[in-house]
Amino acid sequence: MLPVDDIAKRIANLSPEKRALLELQLQKRKGLKEPIAIIGIGCRFPGASSPNSFWQLLKNGVDAITEVPADRWDIQKFYDADPTAPGKMYCRYGGFLGHVDQFDPEFFGIAPREATYIDPQQRLLLEVIWEALEDAGQVPSQLSDSQTGVFVGISTHDYGQLLLQSPEVVDRYTNTGVASTMAANRISYLLNFKGPSLTVDTACSSSLVAVHLACQSIWNGESTLALAGGVNLMLTPVVTVGLSKLTALSPDGRCKAFDSRANGFVRGEGAGVIVVKPLSKALIDKDPIYAVIRGSAVNQDGRTNGLTAPSRDAQEAVLVSAYQNAGISPSDVQYVETHGTGTLLGDP
Repeated sequence: MLPVDDIAKRIANLSPEKRALLELQLQKRKGLKEPIAIIGIGCRFPGASSPNSFWQLLKNGVDAITEVPADRWDIQKFYDADPTAPGKMYCRYGGFLGHVDQFDPEFFGIAPREATYIDPQQRLLLEVIWEALEDAGQVPSQLSDSQTGVFVGISTHDYGQLLLQSPEVVDRYTNTGVASTMAANRISYLLNFKGPSLTVDTACSSSLVAVHLACQSIWNGESTLALAGGVNLMLTPVVTVGLSKLTALSPDGRCKAFDSRANGFVRGEGAGVIVVKPLSKALIDKDPIYAVIRGSAVNQDGRTNGLTAPSRDAQEAVLVSAYQNAGISPSDVQYVETHGTGTLLGDP
């Protein structure tokens, strides 16, 4: 048996990839799951059309919140400072994307007529998925017929509401164009992916649950590589009016989560996608690695004081479960990103 000092020297002389693979072997001996590597990112956010531009926006403290643009709805028609005013909203603000009506169907082999009936959220996802694959150095044609999974979080269906306002325009492509399941299935169809393909709606946590399911799919051997993310566009005033009746929105357009001045949140648009695969495979393939996912957890509040009321006990339980799944201690965590609605009930 080699002396401890010799073993330490040999480990120190290993390449970063081999050291990481050695760590993976040790984790498996401890009964821990192999970490999942994030190897590609694609995004479109208000004021940013790529991961790099989004990072610059954050670094520079840019405020991307604006009044509702005219190409969404007439804010003068729907605005009223009184939250109880029927059919009105008391918040004039949001984070909006530009040019969501623009799409190149031929690039994806889609007929122009069919593209007209496809929810812009689905069209945006196609673009961002492609960008995420490019960022990961993955050639879509080389992934054809592979066990690549697609997991999409999506919660609103504004485009379908717009189309159904005029039943005479309903077409043979309408149902598939606005169906939530097609947000994922269309990607798998167009790129010939054979792994699981599903859309999930868990409201605010939809995209994170999509990531959770993508990791589970890889750990269970269903997917060799997976795409996970979410999308949201605000094309009608309906959801904003409904949230106004809940007094969940900030009248001044500022989300002050965990602050004594908090008075609600601000709705926003965007799309984000990550490409994930087992860490050992990413190291062997010399993929770019942004981060690793060591564990995740999902639960539900069960019966609380109300359908939308949070449960402190359930939140504590899901955190404990996530730490256990990841095999790490809370004391090891140096950065925490949270979700806060900026409301009296949602933030405590």
